[in-house]
Amino acid sequence: MRKIAVAKGDGIGPEIMDAVLKIFYDAKVPLEYVTVEMGKWVFDKGFNNGMTPEAKQTIEDLGILFKGPMETPKGKGVKSINVTARKTWNTYANIRTFQTLHGVDTVFSKAGIPIDVTVVRENIEDTYGGVEHMLTHDVALSRRFITRPGSLQVIKYAFEMAKKKNAKRITCGHKANIMKITDGLFLEVFYEVAKDYPELRSDDVIVDDLCMKLVTRPDAFDVVVLTNLQGDIVSDLCAGLVGGLGFAPSANIGDHICIFEAVHGTAPDIAGKNIANPTALLLSGIGMLRHLGFMESAVSIENSLLYTLEQGIHTGDFGDKSKPAVNTTDFAKAIINNFGKQPEQGAKTLLNDAPVTETHFRLEKNSMMESKESESEKIIGVDFFIESNEQPITIATKCLRHAGVKFKLINISNRGTQVWPTGSVYTNLVNQYNVRFESIDDTPLKQQDVLGLYVSLSGDFKICSSELLLLLGDKRAYSLAQGQ
Repeated sequence: MRKIAVAKGDGIGPEIMDAVLKIFYDAKVPLEYVTVEMGKWVFDKGFNNGMTPEAKQTIEDLGILFKGPMETPKGKGVKSINVTARKTWNTYANIRTFQTLHGVDTVFSKAGIPIDVTVVRENIEDTYGGVEHMLTHDVALSRRFITRPGSLQVIKYAFEMAKKKNAKRITCGHKANIMKITDGLFLEVFYEVAKDYPELRSDDVIVDDLCMKLVTRPDAFDVVVLTNLQGDIVSDLCAGLVGGLGFAPSANIGDHICIFEAVHGTAPDIAGKNIANPTALLLSGIGMLRHLGFMESAVSIENSLLYTLEQGIHTGDFGDKSKPAVNTTDFAKAIINNFGKQPEQGAKTLLNDAPVTETHFRLEKNSMMESKESESEKIIGVDFFIESNEQPITIATKCLRHAGVKFKLINISNRGTQVWPTGSVYTNLVNQYNVRFESIDDTPLKQQDVLGLYVSLSGDFKICSSELLLLLGDKRAYSLAQGQ
């Protein structure tokens, strides 16, 4: 028997988890379940990460967590339990597969347009790092981390997964036309990896254009890989194409620990009424069975689910309203009673199952991910983010006094738009500027030079934050202001 950790979740979580585990039990899946304490009620007991130390240890020992939907308390300054779990255990790839389910009517199913899209979302970095600061009482900053090793992890996984499922196309969704360094790095890594998979058609689409294309021709896409925040938005958009989050399975894949979960809400308004739809959690569980190598069980249960949906059996949130809805328990019983039956459309076979992907072993220390440095690195300037409600020319006059013999003032921007040495009086300002100093003739600087300028400039301004300007090889590793 294979042991896995189970967290039933909040709201409707316990009842849909019980329904899914009953299906697994009757299908004789060789699993043993170790219940762990996670969720809002654990926050309420004083555990700020939403799980007990015993739960954390159990999950790390077993390597698999199967979880229901969980709520994070609002207004208490605590992080989302879902995001915390994914990041703590480095489940770097979030996989969501969106397929047409016969019996779940959508505009596309009625039009006869089949959907089979897999979204691979980077799961650790981006704005989900949650590193935020108030720079002034009017200005908030969120830092967006995109790393080469992190991008390589998830993009490599996406290509391997696309290869195993015999995909024809893999698409990188991005905003590199605006975020040229962060999204630019993600896109650069995508095409570096693509060279190793010539059998796949690899292309990229700007994320806003991608959203438009997904809602007009979703059948044109196969596998889509994106950064964290963009992937979050696009995956929910895709859920809407196939009937909603109630039909969207989710897997969070790491090298050592994996999480399979329902990503819909806890629905406290119907909790305890035994009317919730367990399909999303069941589909996530089927993905977990495949991951664990229980292929026959996965195929049998999924075919039974598809057959049940084809028969028009449904909970109250979907389906033919002329047919009475069943409750959660009866929906699970219907699936159990249909074991061994084949749906007319979309039947699964062992031949279309991907190979086992599970790996789990104990680590003794944190892994350091670092790519080989291939270019020389030089400090050639600094951006200081200062607080001021003065006009740009006044700020420039003060800054020029501090430049000294090693620095020159290059430009001043406000919210990313240049306001000095050129600009427009029609540019609205906030009380936080970026003043950029570069070294004269790009002469390499030391951190001590930058600190000296920091001390000097702080005599006139509150310095909220600063960033070094780097030259990597012959490439400037920082963005220009709009209008610069």
